[in-house]
Amino acid sequence: MPVYAICYDLNNPGQEYDELYNDIKKYGSWWHHLDSTWLVETSSLASDIRDDLKSHLDSNDELLVVKLSGAWASSGVDSSGTDWLYDHL
Repeated sequence: MPVYAICYDLNNPGQEYDELYNDIKKYGSWWHHLDSTWLVETSSLASDIRDDLKSHLDSNDELLVVKLSGAWASSGVDSSGTDWLYDHL
């Protein structure tokens, strides 16, 4: 199943984004190690993920959904993160 990176800039300070995070978690297996980046394993299309999540964003927020190829490298990521990457990519 494909893995997508979901990256965002939430530009309105003080906003609550719990509903956004909960919707991301609904896609299936997920990993969230970096502040504004989630990896999710899902059969959904990037455009469907974007359309679902953008309803949680303000007009000045930014969202990027990218299907990952499987090649990766990291620095400073703990073993729980690298284990998830090895298992899913």
